[in-house]
Amino acid sequence: MAVQADRQEEHLRGRVWTVRLDPYGRPAAGTVRLSCSCPACPDQHLPGASPGRRAAVGHVNTHLARIRADGGPRDQARCSCRAADCAWHTPDPAAQPRGGARPAAGAARCGTGNVTGQDLTGWLQGDVERVLGRLVSDGWLHLPGTVAEVTASRPEDPTAFTVPALLPDHPRPFAFGKVTRARVSGWAQKVVGDRKIRTKKPGAATRLLALYTAAHTRPDGGLGHREDGGLRLDDVAAFTTLPPNRVAEHADLLTAADWLTEADTTRGRVRGRLTERVLPLGGLL
Repeated sequence: MAVQADRQEEHLRGRVWTVRLDPYGRPAAGTVRLSCSCPACPDQHLPGASPGRRAAVGHVNTHLARIRADGGPRDQARCSCRAADCAWHTPDPAAQPRGGARPAAGAARCGTGNVTGQDLTGWLQGDVERVLGRLVSDGWLHLPGTVAEVTASRPEDPTAFTVPALLPDHPRPFAFGKVTRARVSGWAQKVVGDRKIRTKKPGAATRLLALYTAAHTRPDGGLGHREDGGLRLDDVAAFTTLPPNRVAEHADLLTAADWLTEADTTRGRVRGRLTERVLPLGGLL
């Protein structure tokens, strides 16, 4: 406890309020209560956890909007409660690139596809329900049932899904068809499921970094086109949903997992090389 207190004292204390979601009424009804520690904010009752989370984040944003109108907050301001069920952290903005990659690969041809719980846990580990819930609530992904049913689905009985943006009546973001789609999906699964990476128990951002580096290699394993001097740091950060100044720590994890021989993220570039053991997975620019 003393160590935690010391770390908290390193940060300047800002305005404090607490937005909570709690069960309300009969459990079968699924109603949740949104409450705020600010005396001027009345309680709200929402018909489920998903609309409750959206309302909670909207409520926090309302407070932030008032602060911004007064010239704040500080650039580095953030929620510091670190609670696992904190409503501010639950609808993670990184949900779409992290969770959307697998369904997008599966639905690239016609906007629909099948997925199993095993497919998703390979990508998202313990974040499956949270990330899928965000994709569904944002309208990016349509499911025939609940998120829990998707995570429980098995290879012999996969769950059908729809990605509306990839339906035939929409502009086609991908030019490849069924065979290539299957190959891309299988390749991506091999990358994010790499045994040595798994032993490091990385988060989704590290796995996405492995995917990006593997997809942008020369025949000799070097990252990016030779004339470019590496991969653009901003592009890597955008794909992995990381701030540019945090890419280095995840690149170091890949070096420790024998994925990269070395990694350098200075001067706005990510330079490095795939190790010999993973060269067969290289995208070959």
